[in-house]
Amino acid sequence: MVNKIFTIIAGIGVPLTIIASLMHWSSIAMFLIGAITVIALSSFMGRATESLAVVSGPRIGGLLNATFGNAVELIISIFALKAGLIGVVLASLTGSVIGNLLLVAGLSFFLGGLKFKRQKFSFHDAQHNAGLLIFAVIVAFVIPEIFSMSMNETETLQLSVGISIVMIALYLAGLFFKLVTHRGVYQHSEGEEYSEHEEPEWSKKKSILILLIATLAVAYVSENLVHTFESVGEQFGWSQLFIGVIIVAIVGNAAEHASAILMAMKNKMDVAVEIAIGSTLQIAMFVAPLLVLISLLMPESMPLVFTIPELVAMATAVMLTVSISNDGESNWFEGLTMLAAYVIMGIGFFLL
Repeated sequence: MVNKIFTIIAGIGVPLTIIASLMHWSSIAMFLIGAITVIALSSFMGRATESLAVVSGPRIGGLLNATFGNAVELIISIFALKAGLIGVVLASLTGSVIGNLLLVAGLSFFLGGLKFKRQKFSFHDAQHNAGLLIFAVIVAFVIPEIFSMSMNETETLQLSVGISIVMIALYLAGLFFKLVTHRGVYQHSEGEEYSEHEEPEWSKKKSILILLIATLAVAYVSENLVHTFESVGEQFGWSQLFIGVIIVAIVGNAAEHASAILMAMKNKMDVAVEIAIGSTLQIAMFVAPLLVLISLLMPESMPLVFTIPELVAMATAVMLTVSISNDGESNWFEGLTMLAAYVIMGIGFFLL
């Protein structure tokens, strides 16, 4: 039923976006149409990657879901960079980190925990991800902020470029570690059932085709969506920080949100955790550094320097997630705790 609704919304939303752009509809109308259409298109990306995950396993499936899910945000961020909205881009990266860790993982733990009292996932993956999360957010994001206090803009940008290259290299090395040299070394958690006879919704070729078409459609809709941010923010009294941290992050990560929760409610926690935390690592260690490098081609370059509230929010989200997930188990109360933290941060960013 839900899939049919998203299909209808996507089928109507894309033509409406074209019409709204040509006829110059109001910014609010274009924003609402664009946001809902991106979410509907993201559902197709989620279903396609889920079909691929059936034949690829939880790690590769989760990585595929996170990658194509983050492709939406990467596209939105590139258009935002082109429009000079650097504050929105940095805020959306912040929103992705706290959204994936607290909202996506929190909802997965909470809703999955309501159905299954005690859910398990890979203890070794949890510890591996914990170390990378601490590095990516607390080390690689905090250092530019501290060092930039005694640097000029050129030096800060050079530092950001250097850190970005190191982070991308380490992220790729991490993939090589998990998928090549240590693939299968650490077995999946006990108690998690994978159906060997589970049939994918779509074939491999159809899934890849749908991913490509949905990504192209998202690219077009996102370009129109970005141009509404400033006007909508002024009319509703939203700051660029709030738009980036909450609105863009939720819309841009809609695919991961739906897929991770669905996997958790099927008690496939390895996939759910890989989507939520794997997506966060990809944002922090690949997408953010990549945007810094891409910005060098834009009229205005983007240093990897966040505001103090953004850094505190991301560091808090990382420490809370690490402390809750490090034992390789979850329950509904832990999920509720993470959701409460997200709501508190959302209120703070709204009032800033």
